[in-house]
Amino acid sequence: MTNSYDDLEGAGCIFVIGSNTTACHPLIARRIYKAKERGAKLIVADPRGIQLSHMANVSVNHRMGSDVALLNGMMHVICKNGWQAADYINSRTENAEALFAVLDAYTPERVQAITGVKAGDIELMAETYAQNSPAALLYAMGITQHTTGVDNVKSCCNLAMLCGNVGVAGGGVNPLRGQNNVQGACDMGGLPNVFTGYQPVSDADANAKFSEAWGRPLPDKPGLTISDMVPAMLDGKIKALYVIGENPKLSDPDWNHFNHALNNLELLVAQDLFLSETAQVADVVFPAASVAEKNGTFTNSERRCARINKAIEPVGNALADWRIISRLATAMDYPMNYGSAGEIFEEMRALTPKSYAGMTYERLGINGLQWPCPDTEHPGTPYLHSEQFARGKGKFHAIEYQDPAEMPDADYPYFLTTGRVFAHYHTGTMTRVSKHLDHEAPFGYVDINPLDARNIKVGEGDPVVLSSRRGEMEVAVRLNEKLPPGSLFLPIHFGESAANLLTSSEALDPLAKIPEFKVSAVQVCRAS
Repeated sequence: MTNSYDDLEGAGCIFVIGSNTTACHPLIARRIYKAKERGAKLIVADPRGIQLSHMANVSVNHRMGSDVALLNGMMHVICKNGWQAADYINSRTENAEALFAVLDAYTPERVQAITGVKAGDIELMAETYAQNSPAALLYAMGITQHTTGVDNVKSCCNLAMLCGNVGVAGGGVNPLRGQNNVQGACDMGGLPNVFTGYQPVSDADANAKFSEAWGRPLPDKPGLTISDMVPAMLDGKIKALYVIGENPKLSDPDWNHFNHALNNLELLVAQDLFLSETAQVADVVFPAASVAEKNGTFTNSERRCARINKAIEPVGNALADWRIISRLATAMDYPMNYGSAGEIFEEMRALTPKSYAGMTYERLGINGLQWPCPDTEHPGTPYLHSEQFARGKGKFHAIEYQDPAEMPDADYPYFLTTGRVFAHYHTGTMTRVSKHLDHEAPFGYVDINPLDARNIKVGEGDPVVLSSRRGEMEVAVRLNEKLPPGSLFLPIHFGESAANLLTSSEALDPLAKIPEFKVSAVQVCRAS
């Protein structure tokens, strides 16, 4: 997030796109409620009718995968009416003319034909966002999990910069992370192309610094993304897989394809709190300690690094993740003799000068600090790009709309999207072992508009067969009039009705390599 959670309460407008915030980020949703009570305008754009839609000043259901067209349409209206922040654009950005040239073609009428959103609603969205500064834009995986995920994000940034909403309190472009330490894992180098603090492995100085600190020459070429690992597993180029706190057997796309790849491995190691679907088929399972059983730090969506303190000793043979990794490394002739999580943190911040260097365990205290925090006198940074952008000038990108990889056709006439429900979390590894949470949502279902259900002659609770080009599954119907006709929604949490039997592992964003979880073409028929 460029900004902070607290900033939302001071926003003049909040634009939520591709995020079912009340179900997936309920504490952030509470900030939205408070902002609305104080007079902020709320815009919601989502293929489904969600809880936030009921309280929005403007709420639209755009066609799945049409985000770029919708955002371009808003920007077209803003420019046509002269609502853009001209001084901000001239002084703080570059490449605006290229964007303007593209936007010219995205009239409300053309965008209506692409997105299904009425031209008048597009105009109202644009006016509401542009005329109620500062405006905060929030998005989640409904924006990123597309073949055009990078384009979607760039378009969000275009809109925010166009109206001068980056580098100001109450504004910003704010991705809501999918798990509690996704931001922290990325910050710590949990990506195939960077060290901590996003220092590229290909940068000679950064590579030399880490090679010296760790006493080994380190590769200077990026590793593989998860999407690249699967074909490498199938080709025998990857023979062993070490999975930490992840359940790819259920969470990765194209279930049949991925499981074939797993079966081709010579060794599968799983490190987790519970015996997930992946751990159940692993050759070796390392029992990991829970958040209550270890010390360390987490960094959340607003870039806030905070300490966690052990409340109880690990149960049974469980160990903190760093202890397991250290023991394994030592057994493989690379001694890791760390004495504590704090010692590891000190090493990390010494190697990460721009963002974490000013954070010490003592300074983090109970509330933590937000990066960048370059020295021990620095108070942390509540919002980014306040004086200038990190790259100097913010760059506009001229983005053209592209259809999703799969569009409905005669064989597969429905759009399918996947996502969370309020009671469960990802693959249900933790939430489905809770009796109270499992009682709220004990089994999978598919949301269908009543008009579509009538056409295929099914009602509430009836079983249907969903099929795509990759597989099929049987699941019960839940009627949902807030879902547009022709669209289906399938929760991701249930192994017995695994959504990723249907999704594609081949439809990827070309840069981020993220699969298009949010759009698949499917057929639905009554189960015999």
